[in-house]
Amino acid sequence: MTDTVIRRAGDDDIPALARLRRSWLEEEEGPHPDPDFEHRFAAWYLDESPRRVTWLAEAGGGPVGTMNLAVVTRMPAPGRTPRRWGYLNNAFVLAAHRNRAVGRQLLDALLGYATDEGLARVVLRPSVRSVPFYGRAGFVPAQMLMVRMVHAGD
Repeated sequence: MTDTVIRRAGDDDIPALARLRRSWLEEEEGPHPDPDFEHRFAAWYLDESPRRVTWLAEAGGGPVGTMNLAVVTRMPAPGRTPRRWGYLNNAFVLAAHRNRAVGRQLLDALLGYATDEGLARVVLRPSVRSVPFYGRAGFVPAQMLMVRMVHAGD
């Protein structure tokens, strides 16, 4: 088994992150011919990077997984210290590298960051397949959140 390296992604990793995103969607939905995707992904990443932290898993010299955390700072209130929380999203590991602790290593890096940064909580919307994975890491169903869908399919 190849050693996996988990590290924070940077602007130089945009092409690798875009390839992982394309692989993820193709695995779920099949091929999507979209020659402009990489450009749109790069623009999104650069726009989001000030408020989002992304980790990249590499094995065998190439990218095999990713996970990111959008950090939200709550509005200040008189007499209260501003709190921040994180929304874990876009977690993906290539199928050939699953069940080798890559996802757990990505999650450990993300949760270590959340702890170090003093985030109040980390929330996520898991896929049905990932519920046991996140449950093993201490995530529980949230009863205090509500949602109103504005656009179907998002």
